[in-house]
Amino acid sequence: MTDRMPALYIGHGAPPLLDDPTWSGQLAAWAQDLPRPRAILIVSAHWESAPVMLSASRAPLVYDFGGFDPKYYRMTYDTPDATALAERVAAMMPASEPVHRHGSRGLDHGAWVPLRIMYPEADVPVLQMSLPTHDPVRLLALGERLRPLRDEGVLIIGSGFLTHGLPFLTEWRIDAAVPGWSHDFDAWAADALARGDVDALADYRGRAPGLPYAHPTVEHYTPLFVTLGAATDPESPGLQVIDGFWMGLSKRSLQVA
Repeated sequence: MTDRMPALYIGHGAPPLLDDPTWSGQLAAWAQDLPRPRAILIVSAHWESAPVMLSASRAPLVYDFGGFDPKYYRMTYDTPDATALAERVAAMMPASEPVHRHGSRGLDHGAWVPLRIMYPEADVPVLQMSLPTHDPVRLLALGERLRPLRDEGVLIIGSGFLTHGLPFLTEWRIDAAVPGWSHDFDAWAADALARGDVDALADYRGRAPGLPYAHPTVEHYTPLFVTLGAATDPESPGLQVIDGFWMGLSKRSLQVA
């Protein structure tokens, strides 16, 4: 019998995450503690597209970043064919919400950077799904629709960053001081997650301190709602597996049952 997989919300980091032994170690240890997935479905902040789109079952990586060491542009992550998962996901969507299966788009860095750490052997099929909206209600519903995949051994991941105010950072070191807006938003989210307060999390524009600095655009926050929607009970507090900061940004990450 296949283990029921949890669903995750992870901070994915930029390519230098691959060289950070602390955070890389946390991600690797987390993956070791999880049941072995048969496949992975990941929604990344870096693919905003509606209607829902699915990546190619096998395609070259997307190097959607600039200004980093050339070595990162030579990295590969050649995972097994994910056609079966793509067909399953497409079949789960209602006729009113057709799915476009992209013929050539590979995994972007919001997917392959953390997965290269968590599953370094690249032996698990991976399918990326676009982020079709930022409406928490619609994303919760999308996650709920995907929930049955967890019983089929599929690990569902929302990949973002709990704070992502890149324009407002003044230091570019992994151990940079934490800006007040990043600390305040992180503390607020940690409390809401610990209480399972989905309504508060969804009303972040009205309730969260630190906006708009923590999220001048919200695509790194909203994948959280796909994860919460995929939970057995979205209002049951999940496990906050990773916390702390990276370049002053919150790397807080969540596991839900």
